[in-house]
Amino acid sequence: QVQLVESGGGLVQAGGSLRLSCAASGRTVNSDAIGWFRQAPGKEREFVAAISWSGGSTYYADSVKGRFTISRDNAKNTVYLQMNSLKPEDTAVYYCAAGGSIVRVTNRPDYWGQGTQVTVSS
Repeated sequence: QVQLVESGGGLVQAGGSLRLSCAASGRTVNSDAIGWFRQAPGKEREFVAAISWSGGSTYYADSVKGRFTISRDNAKNTVYLQMNSLKPEDTAVYYCAAGGSIVRVTNRPDYWGQGTQVTVSS
């Protein structure tokens, strides 16, 4: 079992930055790939970014490429999502998820966190 807890959400003006954290615990979590997803009101949950267990591979949705950066610190069992140049359309609940591989976590994660709200005002 893996437990995931997101933090760092909040209210920010357009053009601003936020850093989300995903603290993981449980079984050998450092062997899991971790992904970030988001869900805006009235919309389906969508993939944002993912990182392999080693941190050597990353993958981003086109909508955030160049603005968001995913990273991980396995010593702290934490994955980060640095979000820069935020836009109102980035407003959503952001979830982190874990899976056995970057392909797995991107398409069908095994574990989910509870989510953290990000609101970007115009």
